[in-house]
Amino acid sequence: QVQLVESGGGLVQPGGSLRLSCAASGSIFSINAMGWYRQAPGKQRELVAAIIGSGNTVYADSVKGRFTISRDNAKNTVYLQMNSLKPEDTAVYYCNAKIIDNGMRYKDYWGQGTQVTVSS
Repeated sequence: QVQLVESGGGLVQPGGSLRLSCAASGSIFSINAMGWYRQAPGKQRELVAAIIGSGNTVYADSVKGRFTISRDNAKNTVYLQMNSLKPEDTAVYYCNAKIIDNGMRYKDYWGQGTQVTVSS
């Protein structure tokens, strides 16, 4: 089985920075894509950023120019560098991965979520 473990959330001042990490481990054959979603109170879950196998990335308009997604393929880890944070970035951030396991089964995995709070 596969596990996604997130870290890096916390409380930060407006204009500050955080870096989220998500490490995938277990019976992994390949990772087709990894990304970050977030859900704020009273709002729908939304895609923040994603990176696919080719290395191409996609960002929500609200975070373009401020957030950067990257990966370390050797560690099966994806990062989200968040700069110039705003109060509206406050949400629970969830890591997502599209993975083919060693049994050649395609599955969608989610991390446990990590709270990001931007407040003065």
